[in-house]
Amino acid sequence: MSNPEVERSIEAILMVVDEPVSEIVLAQVLEKPVEEIEAALATLEGSYDDRGFALKKISGGWRFYSHPDQSAVVEKFVLDGQQSRLTQAALETLAVIAYRQPVSRARTSAIRGVNVEAVMKTLVTRGLVEESGIEHETGAILYKTTTYFLERLGLNSLEDLPALAPYLPNLDALDEVLDSLTD
Repeated sequence: MSNPEVERSIEAILMVVDEPVSEIVLAQVLEKPVEEIEAALATLEGSYDDRGFALKKISGGWRFYSHPDQSAVVEKFVLDGQQSRLTQAALETLAVIAYRQPVSRARTSAIRGVNVEAVMKTLVTRGLVEESGIEHETGAILYKTTTYFLERLGLNSLEDLPALAPYLPNLDALDEVLDSLTD
């Protein structure tokens, strides 16, 4: 017989895992006997038959997966999500990478003045940016744009990116203004 509180605890843990979790790990975390965890998992596994997700034991551990009957809907969602527009933050980060590549996440953050970790994950997930090596001095991962990036922008190569100079402020004029203020 299974314990509803143990079942709830197992569900909560399995909602946040990236990889399957074994009965032994669950027993250790919940401080319960392995037999009690196995009973709870068996009860839970059968209770999701009419849901959009399933609890499965794969690769020696347990995890939630989308129900196989819903694969067409999940595929449509994932593919449609790839077609959605990028946020302003993602576009700015992508521009920094495109013009400064290969560039580390830390350098990109410094240029933008904000943490770009989440945005970088989005760009990698969408296939616009990929890892391109390691920075020797710091050991940081370097990123570059992909061929998919070029394809989406309709470019043959990075040399086809527009020049940035026309969009930058005229620093000579700015220096003249600053000099006139100090005189």
